[in-house]
Amino acid sequence: MLTDTNLKSKVDQLWDKLWTGGLSNPMDAIEQFSFLLFLKRLDEAEDLRERQAKRRKQEDYQPQIPLEMRWRHWTQMKADNALSHIKNKVFPWLKEMGNPENQEETNGMDNSENQEEANENKSSFSQYMQTAEFKINKSSLLIEACKAIDEMKISEQNQDVQGDLYEYLLSKLSIAGRNGQFRTPRHIIQMMVEMVEPKPTDRIGDLAAGTCGFPVNAYQYILEKHTSPEILYDDKGQKQLVGNMLSPEEAEFLQTQALTAYDNDSGMTMLRIGSMNLMLHGIEHPRFFYKDTLSKYFDDKQTLDLVLMNPPFKGAVDPGDAHPTLAGKSKKSELLFLHLILRVLDMGGRCAVIVPDGVLFGSSKAHVEIRKKIIEENRLDGVVSMPSGVFRPYAGVSTAVLLFTRGGTTDRIWFYDMEHDGFSLDDKRQPVAENDIPDILNCWRHRFDAEFTTQNEERLAELKMQIAPLKAKRLLLLKEINRLTFENAVAPADDEPTRIALEADNQLLAQLHEQMTPLQAEINQLNRQFWVSKVQVKGNKYDLSASRYRQIEQDEEFYDSPQVTMKRLLNLEEVMAAEVREMEGLLE
Repeated sequence: MLTDTNLKSKVDQLWDKLWTGGLSNPMDAIEQFSFLLFLKRLDEAEDLRERQAKRRKQEDYQPQIPLEMRWRHWTQMKADNALSHIKNKVFPWLKEMGNPENQEETNGMDNSENQEEANENKSSFSQYMQTAEFKINKSSLLIEACKAIDEMKISEQNQDVQGDLYEYLLSKLSIAGRNGQFRTPRHIIQMMVEMVEPKPTDRIGDLAAGTCGFPVNAYQYILEKHTSPEILYDDKGQKQLVGNMLSPEEAEFLQTQALTAYDNDSGMTMLRIGSMNLMLHGIEHPRFFYKDTLSKYFDDKQTLDLVLMNPPFKGAVDPGDAHPTLAGKSKKSELLFLHLILRVLDMGGRCAVIVPDGVLFGSSKAHVEIRKKIIEENRLDGVVSMPSGVFRPYAGVSTAVLLFTRGGTTDRIWFYDMEHDGFSLDDKRQPVAENDIPDILNCWRHRFDAEFTTQNEERLAELKMQIAPLKAKRLLLLKEINRLTFENAVAPADDEPTRIALEADNQLLAQLHEQMTPLQAEINQLNRQFWVSKVQVKGNKYDLSASRYRQIEQDEEFYDSPQVTMKRLLNLEEVMAAEVREMEGLLE
């Protein structure tokens, strides 16, 4: 989520420059921006490696990027020389980045089956960069664009900047959100990753990866968990994810086989950007492939130990193109992806997937069938219901995270009804203090901890005891305020005592609410997580809506008795009659 207004302004300025500079195709502008951004961040990554080597006193460190290919080198050239250099040297070098050593051998394969296998073993970045073009043809535009990127100070941003910038550019094109394809906020991705706890030996996949936010965060999580605490942070307090506690076999597996992603962007822009994102975060040979994973051409079965993804919502799949295992299940992509996930997960494999709320409570045969399949044939571990603003400004749909394990038995299901994610739930999505995610993670980790549950129950009982007398006092105050409000309305204009008494009671009520608010907020927080039995869910046609099961205590509202209301109506009638008589006297 790109929230920095200054950064947005600079992106807008660069966008205008690319547009007026001849890149009239919006997707071309986005792609060329991505290439430049990638080159800039490669330079910054080399800087980081050099600092780490110096810190570890590695005097024999050899740079991974030749000096003549580095941003700091060619951006200092004269404009015409810089354009020639990037077209003739830097970009050809960039297109070959990420190739494994056996590339020449794999390129020599002739038959299509072997070629497909070769492509699977080849870095997705080099594979999809073969047809890429550097389309900036004006030297002045190149220098202006590079200066603009320098001014963005992207390395200082504490976020997945490349994906965020790409998302922002798409939003300017009114493309983001089309067919439900929009970028998952990074803090939601991180929450999901922490809940499933990826391991170095897991085969991790995203079947509709976009900019590869899930694979990137899974990779970073594993590195962080396997980096010694004493070197995790550098002198500036920035994380150094080196994974020094990984065994050589784990490190090799993590680099070459652990992460696999797919996307069906036929224009290849998404595949290039996602591959660049993986490389910038340390995956030297990305495995991000062009495939429609719902189609009959994707046959994978039991090939993954962990699926992390946010499938496209709203999409409809052509039944004739769907895989035989999916054909007839539904036309809705969000339902078909759930069937697909169950197919590609190995036994015991885990999943964290975002679904629209309709998946949780839809009454169609297809909706009920997939929920039943997950619950009856597998283990549904948890449901995190998210508020409707999480995907704004691109979509206002309410969503949830389903966490399940292939195989196993579902006896009861853990729910959390999230109300705040740390950002405002409007289109601006500004940071706010209210954030349930730390509590979600804490409750999830301790969900089987009897002591944790007991402490929560005891605290809840204590809070209810504290707030009960305040609520009783509130009802009495409301009764008195109601009485005074009526009396003030019918009293003469100079009746000061009634007005003063009403103001005093309203002040007391405000003070009482100040006392109750923190207590009620903590009660609500403790009630957001709860367990629901399988029997109960089955009895509701496998409905997984948190709102159906969450028990919320409603505050008792004050209502006057009918007798009091009738008495006041009579009193009001008498006052009105007196005023009418007074007006008649004036007319005489």
